[in-house]
Amino acid sequence: MADLLALSSRIIDSGVPEDPQNRVTQELSEVADGIAVVESFSHVIALRTEDGLVAFDTSGVATGRAVVESLRGWSREPISHVVYTHGHADHVGGSGAFVADAEAHGRPRPTFVGHENVPPRLDRYELTNGWNLHINRRQFGWLPADRGLGIGGGGDRFLPADVARPDVTYRDELALAVGGTRIRLVHARGETDDHTWAWIPERRVACVGDLFIWNFPNAGNPQKVQRYPEDWARALRDIAAHEPELLLPAHGLPVAGRERIARVLDEVATALERLVADVLTMMNEGATLDEILHTVRVSEGLLSLPYLRPLYDEPEFVVRNVWRRYGGWWDGNPANLKPAPEAVLAAELAALAGGADRLATRAVEVADAGDLRLACHLVELAAAAAPDDPGIHATRADLYERRRHAETSLMTKGIFAAAVRESRAKADPG
Repeated sequence: MADLLALSSRIIDSGVPEDPQNRVTQELSEVADGIAVVESFSHVIALRTEDGLVAFDTSGVATGRAVVESLRGWSREPISHVVYTHGHADHVGGSGAFVADAEAHGRPRPTFVGHENVPPRLDRYELTNGWNLHINRRQFGWLPADRGLGIGGGGDRFLPADVARPDVTYRDELALAVGGTRIRLVHARGETDDHTWAWIPERRVACVGDLFIWNFPNAGNPQKVQRYPEDWARALRDIAAHEPELLLPAHGLPVAGRERIARVLDEVATALERLVADVLTMMNEGATLDEILHTVRVSEGLLSLPYLRPLYDEPEFVVRNVWRRYGGWWDGNPANLKPAPEAVLAAELAALAGGADRLATRAVEVADAGDLRLACHLVELAAAAAPDDPGIHATRADLYERRRHAETSLMTKGIFAAAVRESRAKADPG
């Protein structure tokens, strides 16, 4: 079993990334007296009290049962409360396993607690079930099966049918007292609008869910609803002001030490604050989204930190979310306000170029010269102009495969991998 605190301290203090930083092993580690972490997707934090266990999150549907088994190897005490840090499927999807555990032992169902926006989120997942299945296939479908990231509901469901809805909700803050242990729940907007972080004052412990994920903050996912990078930074500053001595995230490693925690929270908050400020400065000067996207950057010094690398989300996507929040959906290009159908525009440009195959050939030339961004624009035009041409789709698949390997973030890789699969199927239907 890994010494998680020693590993995280070494990584943070040296500034050198080491694997694994975010494991999905279902292993339980006791990181303090009566406090345990089960490494899963997402992690589950367990706190022992005189009235039983308090769990933070339940992991996903594919991992919830294994998490409960790991908890049972550590403690046979009943699970009194489950606190949802937010309503994402990898945090609430395993709740059925927690209910089943209580029933199997003839115990009362745990009390589930979450922010008041968790139930509307679960309602929205039902309303957009098909869309979310498509998102997951694009975002995670290219990963090897052994990664264990099965966060959907299985089959034709995004969210499992047995997800436990909160019994107790709150708006701004909620004081819980479980078995003599005080827990303060605080609402924050960041990755979601329903996020909760928990402060356990007697232990100086902060359970922060996805507000700290050992990657650049997931504040720009291109397939998801609005995220809140400036609120996220404020939440990190608020957590740091409590001077925690143990920081327990739902992804990645726990972090110990007041000064070490203060430093990492400050650096993540600073990255978000500077990015938002730079975007708003350019918006106030009248810049278009295109101009902002290709101007605003997060410093390489920050992005090189082991807990700020853009391996899941990335700053360019966060720029778009800032624009969307403050500037609406129009990007500033008048032609894009009421555009022609993409296929019509592609056919016209292909005709001007001398055929769709000429666009595809030029795309390869541009890619070979090192400009994969432009190459992908050209091959998309070619494929839109000749949607049934297997040769063009073979070129498109090859270019997006090259593009996928050149990128760092899982989201980008997932979308490009989906394009590869799509075109390979059209290039060779057999």
